[in-house]
Amino acid sequence: MTVIDPNDRKRLTQCRHHAPHDIYGWHRTDNGSVVRTRQLGAVRVELLIHNTSIEMTPVGDDIFVAELSDTYAPDYRLRVFYPASEKIIADPYRFLPTLSDFDLHLIGEGRHERLWEVLGANVREFDTPQGTVHGTSFAVWAPNAEGVAVVGDFCAWNPNQYPMRSLGSSGVWEIFIPGIGVGTEYKYAIQTKDGYRRDKADPLAKATKAPPETVSVVSSTSLFEWTDQDYLEKRSQKDQTNEPMSIYEVHVGSWMIGKGYRELATDLVDYVAEQGFTHVEFLPVAEHPFGGSWGYQVSGYYAPSARWGSPDDFRALVNAFHERGIGVIVDWVPAHFPKDDWALARFDGTALYEHPDWRRGEQKDWGTYVFNFGRNEVRNFLVANALYWVEEFHLDGLRVDAVASMLYLDYSRNDGEWLPNEYGGRENLDAVRLLQEFNATVHREHPGIVTVAEESTAWPGVTAMTSDDGLGFTLKWNMGWMNDTLEYFKLDPVHRSYHHNEITFSLVYAFSEKYVLPFSHDEVVHGKNSLWGRMPGDDWNKAAGLRALYGYMYSHPGKKLLFMGQEFGQTGEWDEAHSVDWSNLEGWGEEYHRGIQRLVHDMNAIYTTHPALYRQDNTPAGFQWVKGDDSEHNVLAYIRWSDDGQALLAVVNLSGSSHEAYTFGVPLKDWELVLNSDADIYAGAGNDLPHQVHAERRDWDGQQYALTVHMPANSVQWYRAV
Repeated sequence: MTVIDPNDRKRLTQCRHHAPHDIYGWHRTDNGSVVRTRQLGAVRVELLIHNTSIEMTPVGDDIFVAELSDTYAPDYRLRVFYPASEKIIADPYRFLPTLSDFDLHLIGEGRHERLWEVLGANVREFDTPQGTVHGTSFAVWAPNAEGVAVVGDFCAWNPNQYPMRSLGSSGVWEIFIPGIGVGTEYKYAIQTKDGYRRDKADPLAKATKAPPETVSVVSSTSLFEWTDQDYLEKRSQKDQTNEPMSIYEVHVGSWMIGKGYRELATDLVDYVAEQGFTHVEFLPVAEHPFGGSWGYQVSGYYAPSARWGSPDDFRALVNAFHERGIGVIVDWVPAHFPKDDWALARFDGTALYEHPDWRRGEQKDWGTYVFNFGRNEVRNFLVANALYWVEEFHLDGLRVDAVASMLYLDYSRNDGEWLPNEYGGRENLDAVRLLQEFNATVHREHPGIVTVAEESTAWPGVTAMTSDDGLGFTLKWNMGWMNDTLEYFKLDPVHRSYHHNEITFSLVYAFSEKYVLPFSHDEVVHGKNSLWGRMPGDDWNKAAGLRALYGYMYSHPGKKLLFMGQEFGQTGEWDEAHSVDWSNLEGWGEEYHRGIQRLVHDMNAIYTTHPALYRQDNTPAGFQWVKGDDSEHNVLAYIRWSDDGQALLAVVNLSGSSHEAYTFGVPLKDWELVLNSDADIYAGAGNDLPHQVHAERRDWDGQQYALTVHMPANSVQWYRAV
């Protein structure tokens, strides 16, 4: 039985064999048993069984064979001799598959919620009579491949040394390789049906080399010691929609150039805590080859980018935020992925992760492929990925990017460039089901987690429960509010009277979903200018306009989000290749930027300690207009109500002139000033406004009290009822 069937031999030497374990390793024969091994470059090989050494016979193609008279399967090792060295190894082809039939069943049905524990590279050990064997199991889904092998420096990137076996009809290929451990660089060599070899990064790699390198790296089970158990327990008891949420959005690489996860665990955490934000939101940190994509074209969905440190370094950053009571949200990109030949694209030579029809499988505007949301294994890959980030990195939330592109089959497509659904409509029903499954699964497994949709259309029920046929998100970015607000604020105050409806329209739909009010990175790039640059007038008026914008935002129903640099009015657009422009806080004009920064700090403090500003964000009971129709004076006045009756009055003057005795109706008599965006501590005009104001008891605007206040130009005041 030393002879190998010529067809098997040919397929083995071309790495096109589905079952190399059927040839290599130990096998019974008519006269006993045989051990076969392939050791590329070896001059001789010995079979070691306990204290016995058996010379193995070379039979060509670097294959060595030993025939045994016994019929039992011994524990053995191989001593491999090379021209200048030797080594003793355990045989990869004597080990059983590391995936069970149940694992394969769940993968096939798209329901393996801990996919990362069975696919990818996982360090393992096995006890044998001759001692413990340490190594790494590799498993990858590539159902249309002719053959798959693990390659790396450990085999000179030769696919003929470690071909993998195909596990039935699952499409999964698997091998356990002894002696390979943490830090090993590897890829999968995939032989396609069209005769080509494609070396692919592992779709479930938990670590990578930093770009421009593209290899995957074997990662250990994390040894990081979390200290956030109390934080996580408290989080699980909270309904985040009724909690304050002031989010600081950050691009890891450019908050301060040169700082990685570990440095940010001190510097960024201190800054966010000092400014009083409740949450930080990172642009995608999953590995991505092109830095200019800001992380939105992902190649390594299970690996934090190695640009800024190791997976445990990222864990340390999250843990540091939790120790200060600050939540961590990360942007997640299940909509599309780049076409890099070494990553997910045409992974096994066919459209595997992407939809095979370009009318559904490509996003031409972005030059990317679109996931095949209806395929079980792809859906499993994405849902498990969401769970992986939440579980392995203790995240408090995921913000899903580009949801609209997922929901609509004709998104950014011309006639003839999209396929309707089974009912002839434009809705992507597979994507809807994926998003519902993602939300239901994450919220079931981790109560207190927030999922946030970046969704720019009027799709109904984005934040409705999946049981009510909604998408199941916790929150949705209010893109309409953001666009209308910025369009209004960029106008010279003299023109704002004609656009009053743009600043009041958001309250028509403010409670149709549970919203975040975002001024995100997308609003300060690609020629849109910074928020500072959009404000009209000279520097004094720009600063006043930005302070008024933030005062209006923080008092409007909805959670808050500012992109890094906006908290002090960065003057230039964001550029991922440069740090936030901290120089704005030094030298000429610094008083304006320090004033804005202090205002944001103070608003965060007031916001988080006044339930009227957040407890009823999502119900009309939490908001009351007291003056919404005065377009002539560009005035807004409204009350935010807590569910326990506490009230906070916001008085907003968006004109270029002061209103020294402005009267409007209110339901309560006595009010106390808690914030004035025009105060001198914020580099405003410093008008001396009374700390206490008292309304007269007389009918006004349908209210039983009339309140007269001084409204400085382009400013916001907050008063709390006392």
